[in-house]
Amino acid sequence: MTKVYPVILCGGSGTRLWPRSRRVKPKPFLPLLGDRTLFQQALDRVSDSGLFEAPIVVAGEAHTSFIAEQAGEHRLVVEPAAKNTAPAIALAARLLPRDAVMLVCPSDHHIADEAAFLDGVRTAASLAREGYLVSFGIAPDRPATGYGYIKRGQTVGAGHRIERFVEKPDLERAQQFLDDGGFVWNGGIFAFPAGRLLDELETYRPEMAEAVEASVASGEWDGSRFDPEAAAFARIAGESVDFAVMENTSHAAVVSADIGWSDIGDWSALMEARQADEDGNVLSGRTEAMGCRGVMVDTDGPRVSIVGLSDVIVVVDGDEILVLSRDHAQSVGKLDGAANQ
Repeated sequence: MTKVYPVILCGGSGTRLWPRSRRVKPKPFLPLLGDRTLFQQALDRVSDSGLFEAPIVVAGEAHTSFIAEQAGEHRLVVEPAAKNTAPAIALAARLLPRDAVMLVCPSDHHIADEAAFLDGVRTAASLAREGYLVSFGIAPDRPATGYGYIKRGQTVGAGHRIERFVEKPDLERAQQFLDDGGFVWNGGIFAFPAGRLLDELETYRPEMAEAVEASVASGEWDGSRFDPEAAAFARIAGESVDFAVMENTSHAAVVSADIGWSDIGDWSALMEARQADEDGNVLSGRTEAMGCRGVMVDTDGPRVSIVGLSDVIVVVDGDEILVLSRDHAQSVGKLDGAANQ
């Protein structure tokens, strides 16, 4: 079987994990779950040389030093500007053979069940080889309001056609989706045939496709690093691959996967991904919790002592201290400290 080409996307600032994650060193490059960073764990998942080619990493200049420190063998595509996922993926696709199957993965997600993930990759790759643009759909275990959803349509191979994409719902709609059983979370992981992806981009976003083509044609390799031509890339209006391609194409499919997935999108999600004690507490660093349930403390130095609290998260990073209720974790990115770095 032809090997799969992993494409690891390093973008975003991770402000909802402020103050631990900062623009100068965002969450992919931090060891938030174990000794390896989220970026390194993403690379580890695609390290089987029998299944995968060496990865292509797409990132901005600001993060290239972290990639050099943390990555093994790879090719690096340095975006001249942040333009969202569609142009980033298209750059990588343009550098691959047209018949290559690319596995597009964010650099900052957590996947607990690697075996199930690899099974999903094989299934998605088989559909991609038939010409489908494949999303990974995550089997929902609760009525989450922080994720987009995919409505599965008719069966195709070991997956389904995509009937429609749904933006982040309110709690009532999310419960309806869970009760329906035909909806999955949009995990932001994809398997694309490189040529078909570029063809669909040319059909639905011709100006973006033309700018990517011009940027790659005039770009330059320096060893394993590729720099697209900046002026052509600057013409691109940034857009996600979901909006630019997936919601328009007639070749969209979804593979449902129960892989222990989390986007680690905020402190509450990180707490869920970590191992809790018998009281539901997750304690890291010099900390003491007395009479507490469902709390997380993450301190990089000063002692933190908490008494009689529930569902609270405390983070200490250098001279910054964050205290929040778990059900307000999505709001952290709006704080002045996070938004105005």
